[in-house]
Amino acid sequence: MTEQLTGLVAVDAGGTSTRTVVLDPAGHCLGYAVAGSSNPVAVGPETAAASVAQSVRVALEKARIPSTATRLVVLAMAGAGSPSVSAEVSSRLADVGLEAPVVFESDLLATYFSGTHRADGYAVISGTGAGAIRVEQGRQVAVADGLGWLLGDEGSGFWIGHRVVRAALADLDGRGPATELTPLLLGRLGVAAPSDPTDREPILALVRALYAGPPVRLADHARLAFEVDGDMTADRILDAAAAALERTLDAVRSPTVSGPVVLGGGILGRGDKLVDRLVGARGAAEVHVVADGVLGVCVLALRRTGTTVDAAAFQRLATSLAAVR
Repeated sequence: MTEQLTGLVAVDAGGTSTRTVVLDPAGHCLGYAVAGSSNPVAVGPETAAASVAQSVRVALEKARIPSTATRLVVLAMAGAGSPSVSAEVSSRLADVGLEAPVVFESDLLATYFSGTHRADGYAVISGTGAGAIRVEQGRQVAVADGLGWLLGDEGSGFWIGHRVVRAALADLDGRGPATELTPLLLGRLGVAAPSDPTDREPILALVRALYAGPPVRLADHARLAFEVDGDMTADRILDAAAAALERTLDAVRSPTVSGPVVLGGGILGRGDKLVDRLVGARGAAEVHVVADGVLGVCVLALRRTGTTVDAAAFQRLATSLAAVR
């Protein structure tokens, strides 16, 4: 007897963590699992693929669905368009027994559908990277930025973290104003404060620690800008980040599309100071803030099977997802 293909696997592959949901074709979430980072830019294709495979295996176990009963895998991942990344992910999934087709979707589109079921609108993401899209008839039709830490990603976690680190170093050696970011960075990296203005060892210790990791890991320090209140330097960084994301959104705007704006990613998904700046700039526009792209990649998986996800189905899916997380 042929085993019925019932399971849909939806993977939200992010820079901080990898989140996988197993659901049935009716949109009932059956299993959920989390693994490490699967951003190939930050951790490399092999580590990213290993995180995806681990989260998929555990989610299937929790759902009590054998890998051979999986109908489709839909994976939202930054950089998934790279043939080397796609091949590595597909290979790792085959190692856990998955024979189902693997479809790669835009992480930006998953973010969009995490905030709304509507087929037309916009999404802005700021996590390790940053970018914006316009969505028409459920498809991503225009993209701005998302070019990586070296060439773009303005307003991203890397973009903010880079400025936080530079501001602290400028404070320490007298090139910039004093900022509360400095003691936070020193404490985060376990470096003692200078004993006097001529003590250069803390600067050298910070530089050694920061150069020890890949440049994209400067995104880890973006959070410091959100941990201080009334600091002029931090406020300037966040104001500039909001302005950069606003420019990116404006680059994909069309006078014929007036749908909602969904804000997401590890930075915007926090729902705090940076979001307040962006929402203020948007005025009365319909804005949704989402923590990740998990719900959206579930929507994309259902749409791939021909299921219509209207307002009622979207709400049922969200409720079902919340129950298994």
